[in-house]
Amino acid sequence: MGARASRSPERRWAGGGPSTAAPRRAVHGRPPAGRAGRSRSRASDTVTTYPRRNITAVVLAGGRARRMGGEDKGLVEVAGRPMVAHTVDALRPQSAEVIVNANRSSAAYRAATGCRVIADTVGGFAGPLAGMASALEASATSLLLTAPCDSPLVAEALGPRLHAAMIHHGAEIAVAHDGERMQPVFALLARGLLSDLLTFLAAGERKIDAWYATRHAVTADFSDLPDTFLNVNTPEERDRLEQRLAPRDPQSG
Repeated sequence: MGARASRSPERRWAGGGPSTAAPRRAVHGRPPAGRAGRSRSRASDTVTTYPRRNITAVVLAGGRARRMGGEDKGLVEVAGRPMVAHTVDALRPQSAEVIVNANRSSAAYRAATGCRVIADTVGGFAGPLAGMASALEASATSLLLTAPCDSPLVAEALGPRLHAAMIHHGAEIAVAHDGERMQPVFALLARGLLSDLLTFLAAGERKIDAWYATRHAVTADFSDLPDTFLNVNTPEERDRLEQRLAPRDPQSG
């Protein structure tokens, strides 16, 4: 699904207040005490009411999958099931509905997940932002939770932790951070951003980090959950993940 990680140590962007019309830029370095620190993000998981019914989740599967020999990554089997099915199962308890964004093999994705499948409304395989825009258009909830189809170990804390960070800072976007870099396709977005995102895409812009930098975005710390971001881009990576998951398979003995 395009660039997965951005090497940036930031934990908080754009100040503490609600967003304004002026673009907001990233603030680099560790946050001062009492702001968006790691312990604050994790602790708030337990005190923020998670609005599951107001969240739609989307699995982003709209890429070309060149590194998988042209095969749809989400349909590649891991531990006997398509990768997308693992991701959907992780997101179901975190959302009112899970949808899949795919630009081909729609019937196969529906069969694998039982989910609604939507294609990009912006043509030309325009990257994850196009999938996010299409999902925002297709959703009826106020928030959109996103994850890629090639990360089958999504944590159950993904949505709640991103939501806690968003609420704590009054932000429009919350993005996962693995302790070393931002993971931009693991995000929670306000549906009110749709118009701005469509304008950004219509101008020919495609870089997800560049769009985030124009909005009030914050990061949430997931350094304690690195497996969430384990992604499969090659047959060799798939084989290694299957070996790792094998002991969990009850049929393996």
